[in-house]
Amino acid sequence: MKTTTGILLIIIAMNLSACSPNENENRNGTFGYDVQFLEKYTDVLVLKGENSDGQVLVTPTMQGRVMTSTVDGENGKSLGWINHELIESGEILEQFTPYGGEDRFWIAPEGGQYSVFITPGEEMEFENWYVPKGLNTEPWNLISQSETQVTVQKSLNLTNHSNTNFDLDVSRTLKIHDKNETENLLGITIPEEIKLVSYESENTIQNTGNEAWTKETGTISIWILSMFTPAPGITVVVPYEGGSVEELGPVVITDYFGEIGSDRLSTEDEAIYFRIDGEKRQKLGVSPRRALPFAGSYDETNNMLTIINYTLPEDNTDYLNQLWEEQENPYEGEVVFAYNDGPLDDGSQLGPFYELESSSPAAFLDPEESLTHHHRVFHFAGDEEVLNQISQEVLGVSIEEIKTALPD
Repeated sequence: MKTTTGILLIIIAMNLSACSPNENENRNGTFGYDVQFLEKYTDVLVLKGENSDGQVLVTPTMQGRVMTSTVDGENGKSLGWINHELIESGEILEQFTPYGGEDRFWIAPEGGQYSVFITPGEEMEFENWYVPKGLNTEPWNLISQSETQVTVQKSLNLTNHSNTNFDLDVSRTLKIHDKNETENLLGITIPEEIKLVSYESENTIQNTGNEAWTKETGTISIWILSMFTPAPGITVVVPYEGGSVEELGPVVITDYFGEIGSDRLSTEDEAIYFRIDGEKRQKLGVSPRRALPFAGSYDETNNMLTIINYTLPEDNTDYLNQLWEEQENPYEGEVVFAYNDGPLDDGSQLGPFYELESSSPAAFLDPEESLTHHHRVFHFAGDEEVLNQISQEVLGVSIEEIKTALPD
């Protein structure tokens, strides 16, 4: 009897071990964890290129977002900011439901008389700011998919602050790059010891209405936002075109949410440096006269260099001004932005997260005309000396310059 009981206890223990909730589960903070988490709430597609360690997680229904990526397979660090608590709750917030995502599609402008976030007649204050549902919570349509790319689509109807109506069709193709494609896009040779993931979104809007989008009535543009997790030791770097203020205008615009102090912002001859910590709500932008087609950030804790690259047409300076005010020059806006999230006036906070963002030119489109904007994200991990080579070749500054640009 004792022998039989002992055998039964062993079998039960083995079965309990086999059913343990920890088996086949990934650690929080890893790419695999976020894949398993999101599979509970939405559709998930994982894109893999030639280098299977570099992977990208796309959710077609959630507006075709790239939610996160990794350079090191399912056990590697998850690189995008995801609002796990909000997604798990199933709550829809009326103003903005910040799910997160490394590459998400929005429409600009956010502020000004042509804003599509503030309804006609309302003051340009945060309590009147609402994200159009089609950009945030409404599902998008999956058009096609493969192991390396996915295409989604959505038809939108928007009204701006000046009461101009827009009917448009949006198409997004998300594609992962292999190492050779990455080298060709950046014009560099990537050392073998570097781990990487590289992908892009190709974003197209088409005027499906009966009226042209003009300067007189106001127009829109494509706005792509990459959300990442802030941490000590992260600095954003934005290279810019040198030249006089008289010729090219100010180097950087910093008064979106109040001026940025010298403890958080440094403007050197070759680049703008911005401290990231998720503790103070601040934003900067660079005009098309100053912008170069690259920006990035360096995380010295995790030895991670992140670079974005975006469409920057030559000789097109008509970009929508996104400042939250009635604007005298609504088409003298910025093309590349960096945002550090922080508490709002009431003490609540959307994140924390930080963003690297890019915008297309203003879309002056006749009926059936379209505009396309590319936004690319590159993550590189490895030895700092080797990352330094990539930083200098692409961003034009060294890792040491990025690390020491701001006071401790």
